[in-house]
Amino acid sequence: MTFTDPSPAISEANRRLRETLPFDDTADFDNADRGFIATLDPLIIRNDAGYVVWDGQTYDFLTGEAPASVNPSLWRQSTLVAKHGLYEVVEGLYQVRGFDLSNISFVETDSGVVVIDPLISAEPAAAALKLYREHRGDRPVIAVIYSHSHIDHFGGVFGVASQEDVDAGRIEIIAPEGFTEHAVAENVYAGTAMGRRAGYMYGAKLARGPKGQVGAGLGQSTSSGLVGLIVPTKDISTTGETYTIDGLEIEFQMAPGTEAPSEMHFYFPRYRALCMAENATHNLHNLLTLRGAVVRDPHVWSKYLTEALDRFGDRTDVVFASHHWPTWGAEDIHAFLGIQRDLYGYLHDQVLRMLNRGHTGIEIAETLELPPAIERAWSTRGYYGSVSHNIKAIYQRYMGWFDGNPANLWAHTPAEIGARYVDAIGGVDRVVEVAQAAYDAADYRWAATLLSHALFTDAAHPGVRALYADTLAQLGYGAENGTWRNFFLSGATELTEGNFGTPTQTDAPSIVAQLSPEQLFDAFAIQVDGPKAWDLDLATDVTFSDLGRSFRVTLRNGVLVYSEKAPAPDAQLHITLTKMRLLAVAGGDVSQDGIEVEGDFGVLSTLLGVLEPGDPDFDIVLP
Repeated sequence: MTFTDPSPAISEANRRLRETLPFDDTADFDNADRGFIATLDPLIIRNDAGYVVWDGQTYDFLTGEAPASVNPSLWRQSTLVAKHGLYEVVEGLYQVRGFDLSNISFVETDSGVVVIDPLISAEPAAAALKLYREHRGDRPVIAVIYSHSHIDHFGGVFGVASQEDVDAGRIEIIAPEGFTEHAVAENVYAGTAMGRRAGYMYGAKLARGPKGQVGAGLGQSTSSGLVGLIVPTKDISTTGETYTIDGLEIEFQMAPGTEAPSEMHFYFPRYRALCMAENATHNLHNLLTLRGAVVRDPHVWSKYLTEALDRFGDRTDVVFASHHWPTWGAEDIHAFLGIQRDLYGYLHDQVLRMLNRGHTGIEIAETLELPPAIERAWSTRGYYGSVSHNIKAIYQRYMGWFDGNPANLWAHTPAEIGARYVDAIGGVDRVVEVAQAAYDAADYRWAATLLSHALFTDAAHPGVRALYADTLAQLGYGAENGTWRNFFLSGATELTEGNFGTPTQTDAPSIVAQLSPEQLFDAFAIQVDGPKAWDLDLATDVTFSDLGRSFRVTLRNGVLVYSEKAPAPDAQLHITLTKMRLLAVAGGDVSQDGIEVEGDFGVLSTLLGVLEPGDPDFDIVLP
C-alpha cells in the first residue's frame, strides 16, 4: 500500500533532529566497511523450491540523505546495517553480515573453521558459508557455537552442519548451559502470540522503501527459510572455562539473564578477539521486546559488561558481536563496552530511584533523561530497544503491571472502555472530529488513542480507519526506533488491507522435536480450554518406549497435571509410544498405529477434544 505523505510537523521534527546529533561522525561507516572482501550480487537467496527467503537488494534505496518520511537517525542506522558481504575482522576471523537479521562468524582453527551463530534459516547460512569458502578455501566446519538461545543465532544450523556429522562426532555443537530448554520453550509456549507480534515488530509484510520498512535497528529483517535445531553436544557452564578445538583455544564468560536467559561471551586468545554475543551492539537493546518475552535484567547485564571489561579488556584488540560491526583498538573497545555498561546501569538505577519516589513506569518514561555523553553516542541510540519502553519494562520487572492507582486495578476491556469514551465524547462522528483536530495539531499520540477507542466501538465506521492509518503512518515516520516504526506501519497496513497473519513460523518440526516430555505435556496444558474441561476427570499413563520413562497425566478441574511415575492399574488408559509418535498425536493423528493401548482409547480423543491451539491470525490493531 502507499501511505500518506509525512506531515509538515513530522518533516520539521526530523529536520531538527538532524541538527542535534553528530552526523559528521563517520567512524561507524569506516568500521562497517573495514575488511570488506566480497558479497553476492544480487543478494537474493532462494530455497530449494525457488522461493526467495532473503532479498538484500530491497534495501538498495538506502543511500544519500534521509527523506522526510524517515527519522534521519534511523535512516543512518539502516544504511549501516544494510551493508552486506564477507568481512575480515582480523586475519583468521571473518563475518558475513547483511544476509539475515544477525551475523554469522567464521573462526579458523588449525585445519578447519568454527561457525558462530548460524543465522535464522539454513539457506542464508549456507550461502554465507559458501561465500566464506570461496575466499578462504574449503575448510571443514568442525564446530558450531550458539552464543545464546534466540532463533536468529541457531535456526540456520542445517545450512552449515548436519545431524549425521554431529552424531558421528565430526562437528561439535557448543552452547551455554540451559540453551535447549530456553530455545525450545520460547518458540513453543508463547510462540504463536510472539510470532504474530513479531510480524509487526520486524515489518515482514511491509513494502521496503522510504514510506515503508527501512530496517529493525538491530538488523534489517528476518529471513524466511528452513528453521532447525541441532541439540548441543557440549554445554558451557562456568566463567573462566576454556576449551580447545583443533588448536583453537576459547575462554568463556557466562552471562545468563541478560539479552537471553541462556547466553555467554567468549574470547579467542589466538586472535585477541572477544565475542560479546548480543550484549554489546551498536544500539540500545530491548529489555522487553515488542513481540513479547520475559523481562530482561539490566542490572546483571551491566555487571556482566563490567566483568567482560575486567576479564578481557586489556588483552583484546577487537570486539565483535552477532549483530552490527566490530570495534577495534583498546581505547575504542574500552569506550564502547564502558558506555554500553553505563547505559543499562543508568536506566536500571534511575528507574528504581524514581519508582521509589512514587512515579509510575509511564511517568518515568516521559521524564527520565540520559546523561549527555550517553545520549549523543551513536552506539546507545534506541534503534531496537527504546528508552521509553525499556523504562516501562524495568518498572514491570520490579512492580508488575499495576501502577498502584486503584482506578486502574479493575479497568474495562479495550472494547468496553472504548464504547464508554465514545459515548462520553458524543458518539463516533464526534470522536473522529476531535481526532482530526488532534491530527491537524500534530498530536498524533492523542489522535491514535481516540481513534483506537472509536475503532473498538465501531470497526465499520468509514471515517475511522483511514484517519487512524494516516495517524499511525505519521508516528512511524517520526520514530527513531526501527521496531516502533514497523509496529506503527504494520498497524496502518492492517487497517487498510486486512490481517496479514504471521509471516514467519518459529515452531519448526526440528525445534518441536526437541521438546522434553515435560515440555510436551506443558504444551498440551496451555492449550486446554478450561470451561470445556471443567467436568472431565481423566487419568492416563504414558510410557515413552524410546526414552524408558513413564508419566501419569491427569485432567481435572480444567487443569492438566503430569508427574513421572510407573504405570498403575487405576489409569483409565495406558499408552506406550515414542515421543515422535506423541508429537504426531498432537498434530491430529489419533489412529492407534504405533501405539500400544491398554484401557479406553477414547480417553485420548476426549483429551484432544478440549485442546484449543493458538491462533496465528488474531487481531492486534482491530477489536
